[in-house]
Amino acid sequence: MGYKTIVTVMTGDGSGSHLDAAVALARREDAHLDVFCLAVDHTQTGYYYAGASAYVFQEAIDRAMASAEAMEHRIRDRLTAEDVRWGVQSGVAQLGGVSALVAQRARFADLAVLPQPYGPHAPADAEAAVEAALFEGGCPVLVVPRNGDAIERMGRRVAIGWNQSDEALQAVRLALPFLKAAEAVEIVVVDPSPHSPEGSDPGGALCQMLTRHGVHCDIAVLAKTLPTVSEMLNHRAAETGADLIVMGAYSHSRLREAIMGGATRYMLERATLPLLLAR
Repeated sequence: MGYKTIVTVMTGDGSGSHLDAAVALARREDAHLDVFCLAVDHTQTGYYYAGASAYVFQEAIDRAMASAEAMEHRIRDRLTAEDVRWGVQSGVAQLGGVSALVAQRARFADLAVLPQPYGPHAPADAEAAVEAALFEGGCPVLVVPRNGDAIERMGRRVAIGWNQSDEALQAVRLALPFLKAAEAVEIVVVDPSPHSPEGSDPGGALCQMLTRHGVHCDIAVLAKTLPTVSEMLNHRAAETGADLIVMGAYSHSRLREAIMGGATRYMLERATLPLLLAR
């Protein structure tokens, strides 16, 4: 099984290195690339309220439609010279409708390639697109860091963040095309509990499963010497020369991670390598 349908979402001014990454990956996987150009009306929530003027609603939607059409034309011009199969659509949503539009396209894709959703240079509405693909679309998401340079060599050495959760296992299953093509895969287990179901062999069952798929993998069991598990995973990836990190997304709720922090939120904010997330 490979990635035969790849989707990406363009928001804001339609810029971002994730489009280049999606094109490169579609070429490598011999996949069809679907590009969705989404313009969002930020003046309205998507719900009617008493006293609202229909003229104000229509004017804002008209501006968003013009923006989406202009973005679609630019993306079509950009992709005309590429040697991949592609399609481009545009759409308009108010704030409350972003998730439904993105999810509708993500649920029939094998992989969504999206930009890093947090940070000073994050595209507008990138956070909503990532969460919609993961939660409503049920699609694995490849998050491309702001530099975008790592995509060309991505997948040669892969680090798996393994915590025995359902989300982590789902991410591994959906990352199999990358893992089977990798030169080396390392299962990274940080500070495992001795009372976990895996007992004295953390990562062993996963390693066995991957080996039967022809994946060349090792296990690294690490003591937690940095403040968070995410920092340990980033440090280990840099130490071993990994060019892709695979991990489960949002084992805790999004609200909890937004308020208190969490592994997913930390990685999305600070990722310097491509990050494959699933749940």
